[in-house]
Amino acid sequence: MNSRAARGFTLVELLVALFVLALLAVLSWRGLDGMARAQAQTESRADETLTLQVGLAQWGADLDAMVQLPQASAIEWNGRVLRLTRRSTAAATDGVLVVAWTRRVVNGVGTWLRWQSPLAVTRGELDTAWQQADVWSQSPGVEQMRREVSVVPLQEWQIFFYRENAWTNPLSSDIQGAPPAPPAGGAPAGGAPARALTPVIPDGVRLVLTLPPGPSITGTLTRDWVRPTLGGGKG
Repeated sequence: MNSRAARGFTLVELLVALFVLALLAVLSWRGLDGMARAQAQTESRADETLTLQVGLAQWGADLDAMVQLPQASAIEWNGRVLRLTRRSTAAATDGVLVVAWTRRVVNGVGTWLRWQSPLAVTRGELDTAWQQADVWSQSPGVEQMRREVSVVPLQEWQIFFYRENAWTNPLSSDIQGAPPAPPAGGAPAGGAPARALTPVIPDGVRLVLTLPPGPSITGTLTRDWVRPTLGGGKG
């Protein structure tokens, strides 16, 4: 009896014990791996959602800061890029900024992008920045790409302006201050010079984003902006 008790485990018993321990280790690893994957996916979705929220907040801030300068466009959509003139985030005397939003394919992925010009103080600088914003939307240079920020992947987007109590195509004209037709001599009646036409800031801007399929937010998202100074009971 003493000799048998001192003999210890057999080889079969040791192999069975090792197999059970290995099985428990594999099951534990799979559980930890699943938890790590779930946490990574949750963090990724949270980051994508936060990035979209920040982009939409910046979109609204740009529209809220729009300024209408004499004989200049405050906002314009030409079918590929939305350009607007906004106040500087610094002192009002520092000048204005031209901001542009567009969708462009970046590394094979359609992406919603924002671009911001340097501060413009003179009319020449403003006109140059306005033209650069259009060029940036199509074929940006290295310097222009440094001033852009990628927001979120974007499949397609649409813009609508609220004018005359209806959502309209932004490409249709909306000009204020149109003078009457001049007489045959080319000058308006009374000899006053013809006044330059100025595009009107719309009462509202509707942004429709179509987000591509993915693990986070997908589908169509609509964001409406209303001009802060709009009166008449509209909202």
